[in-house]
Amino acid sequence: MGRGRVQLKRIENKINRQVTFSKRRSGLLKKAHEISVLCDAEVALIVFSTKGKLFEYSTDSCMEKILERYERYSYAERRLIANDNQSNGNWSLEHAKLKARVEVLQKNHRHFMGEDLDSLALKELQNIEQQLDSALKQIRARKNQLMHESISELHKKDKALQEQNNMLAKKIKEKEKAQAQNPPSEQQQQQEYSHGVSPLLLPQPFPSLAMTTTCQYPSHSSRDKDVAANYDRSAALLPPWMLGHHLGD
Repeated sequence: MGRGRVQLKRIENKINRQVTFSKRRSGLLKKAHEISVLCDAEVALIVFSTKGKLFEYSTDSCMEKILERYERYSYAERRLIANDNQSNGNWSLEHAKLKARVEVLQKNHRHFMGEDLDSLALKELQNIEQQLDSALKQIRARKNQLMHESISELHKKDKALQEQNNMLAKKIKEKEKAQAQNPPSEQQQQQEYSHGVSPLLLPQPFPSLAMTTTCQYPSHSSRDKDVAANYDRSAALLPPWMLGHHLGD
């Protein structure tokens, strides 16, 4: 006898219901994969269990693209048959689409953070791993680029400082060489020490005057002659105006 037709109704036994769900889910995912390969079709399958776990399948792991395409087509079809009385319903549909997209993004974020991975198949895990590797490569490339730019900027600054240092050293050598060839005079040294203030001029001594006039004195005695001789010697060293004063005396 052949197998009888199974009556489609909710399985009351919890264990049997869970086993049937697991088997039918695997078969459904397998059929979706087969139709995508055999017919070159884009397939997206989404299944939620009674506990709220998500099971999904998409060709080439492009679930978001397929959902966006579905939303465009469904939205375009609804626009063709919509009328003025359904404007509020369009807003509700837009809200539902945005909510579904947010849920997909949150799910992908949890997967990238390493959460809720129990429900994913091997292919899906490999796809997530490839995406993470690609993101890490881009991050490392950007980091290395910034490090190279920083190092190049530091090399430029170092080169500029070395050139400035060499220029200053060259100027110092030229100045020392010029000072060795032309030593500064005493007056220039005093000016440099006084920071640009000219030194005070010292008074010049009076020129010595040669007296040709001799004074005659009466020779009363040898003592008077000695006094007169000393007076003549001192008069020869005195200026004329002092000499006239003494003669007047």
